[in-house]
Amino acid sequence: MRLKQNLTSLLGNIKSQQRAIQLKKEVAMAVSVLSAAKRVAQRSGWSLSNLELQKIIYLAHMFYLGRTGQPLVRGHFEAWDYGPVHPDLYRVARIFGRNKVGDVFHSAPDLPSGPERQILDEAFDNIGDAGAGRLVNATHRPGGAWERNYKPGERHCIIPTAHILEEYQGLGNAG
Repeated sequence: MRLKQNLTSLLGNIKSQQRAIQLKKEVAMAVSVLSAAKRVAQRSGWSLSNLELQKIIYLAHMFYLGRTGQPLVRGHFEAWDYGPVHPDLYRVARIFGRNKVGDVFHSAPDLPSGPERQILDEAFDNIGDAGAGRLVNATHRPGGAWERNYKPGERHCIIPTAHILEEYQGLGNAG
């Protein structure tokens, strides 16, 4: 009986360690939001505003999360007046106001070929010319992650990753 309890406990510890290792791998796979923004902005010929860049990155993040179960970019998105915003990207790009974001991503490494770069390219190819209004509308879906977390007049309303994944699944995409 005692041996069985010890083996059960050991197995539980091994599973916990395996899950911890898996979580570390998941975090390591996410890329810098600045590297992601640099890729999209370069693809656009530096023709996107901060708002457009934010929404394209967010939508790419949602689809990557939905397809892989992994976050595309490190950090989190917050529910702001005009949709999801990644605060790290906002801090760097806000100097441009409503104008097109210039190359302020000098220190951000280029993304190597791989699934992260591929989803960013796919997002840009599909919605890069949608315009700010359509991108805002796309991120303000009824029952979507932004709507569920937006509180007018409040700041730093984090959009949980689980809500982003649920929005993706609600679009008719299998998990």
